[in-house]
Amino acid sequence: MQNILNYINGKLQPALSGNAFYNYNPSLGEVYSTIPDSDEQDVEEAVKAASHAFPSWSATPASKRSDILLKIAELINKNSEALALAETIDQGKPLSLSRSMDIPRAAANFHFYGTGILHFASEAHPMENRFLNYTLRNPIGVVGCISPWNLPLYLFSWKIAPALAAGNTVVAKPSEITPMSAFLLSEICTEAGLPPGVLNIVHGTGPKTGAAIVSHPQIKAISFTGGTKTGEWIMKTAAPMFKKISLELGGKNPNIIFADCNFEDAVKTSVRAAFTNQGEICLCGSRIFIERSIYMKFRDAFVEEVKKLKTGDPLNADSNLGAIVSKIHLEKILSYIYLAEKEGGKLLTGGKQIHPEGKCKNGWFIEPTVFENLPYNCRTNTEEIFGPVATLIPFDSEKEVIEYANSSGYGLAATIWTENLNRAHRVAGALESGIVWINCWLVRDLRTPFGGMKNSGIGREGGFEAFRFFTEEKNVCISILKTHPSPLSRGE
Repeated sequence: MQNILNYINGKLQPALSGNAFYNYNPSLGEVYSTIPDSDEQDVEEAVKAASHAFPSWSATPASKRSDILLKIAELINKNSEALALAETIDQGKPLSLSRSMDIPRAAANFHFYGTGILHFASEAHPMENRFLNYTLRNPIGVVGCISPWNLPLYLFSWKIAPALAAGNTVVAKPSEITPMSAFLLSEICTEAGLPPGVLNIVHGTGPKTGAAIVSHPQIKAISFTGGTKTGEWIMKTAAPMFKKISLELGGKNPNIIFADCNFEDAVKTSVRAAFTNQGEICLCGSRIFIERSIYMKFRDAFVEEVKKLKTGDPLNADSNLGAIVSKIHLEKILSYIYLAEKEGGKLLTGGKQIHPEGKCKNGWFIEPTVFENLPYNCRTNTEEIFGPVATLIPFDSEKEVIEYANSSGYGLAATIWTENLNRAHRVAGALESGIVWINCWLVRDLRTPFGGMKNSGIGREGGFEAFRFFTEEKNVCISILKTHPSPLSRGE
């Protein structure tokens, strides 16, 4: 049994109350570690440490902050196998995915922002007369970062790296469902030479630890990724305190297949987009709209590919899907499968909980599931399931599919498959989505802004957008021309 500890002021320690709760291995359905049950006392201690560290850290040259973040990236790469194994045990995803996506991306986040801060610049605006305006961007102070359970270290580092690079100190809370890689990161930060108090990691539940971070008056900004309902509460709590707020919330993403698509690529990528990480990615394309002339052909090919996927022990090299992250989430996904059947959906494949033979027999597994014959605006097609459930819907026209795609309250991401360049641009412009992929999926350039519309959140992460969020802008206006006295005023 491993005991996860808080990381406050450079030291690992239990919750001040001494309370803890269990952490589960989802592939086994068994407890394997404990988590500090932190509360406002622990958050207060973390804020004090961060406040004390801020003056020195914010005054540290960007080059020195860069060196430390690059060292963290180096150590993540050095310990990548241990981190990948920890991520898989903690979250349930296939080990191959942790190795190829989660841990490399966490290292890339630190590397990108460690180098990016050396190139972050502000604007200057000379006026037509004798004045010059320029912009200063200063770190905010103590900021709060709260990350989700589906891509634990990937998204945790996505928040804290730019905050630290910009000169802020951080009080961070990883998800209580997947805390292990954040705990291991605290040890890496110490080895990398991050000064005490600059990063504080407080474990615990959302209603206790997360709420204490959001409502603390000395925490000046909140960056949150998670559910839309939680995002609503954060807005209600933090907005009256005039905190800066960045919310990356849910998604119910359309994947639009036009008849002139590259058929083979569209099928294979659509399967990956629907079921990667057990469908537990906010960017998954779970609503698949197919032009009617190729609907039957695409449906049959898609289902055939889905049936080839293997769900099982995430430590096995041949497992395409691993375990669902928790028993509660498994029950939620199963309830939506039941709902889809009640709404008239025709089950094409999957739909059942799996009990693998051997050590994983008590784990939380669900078959990749595909439905058709559901109305585009039913609950199954408009509410976020966040699991291995996809729906297939035919359409007849470009106008119709745009209406279908935009019918959800979410607006995070979308995918378009077509070889018609004009159509690709036209539909991309009409979709209510913060991200649109054309003939690809989950291709990410860290320089680009990331975020959604409508119920998918406010603000943007990524690139210099993150630096802008984690800094306060100040306009300075200066007179640049000296007025010379006339000869008479000098007594000549």
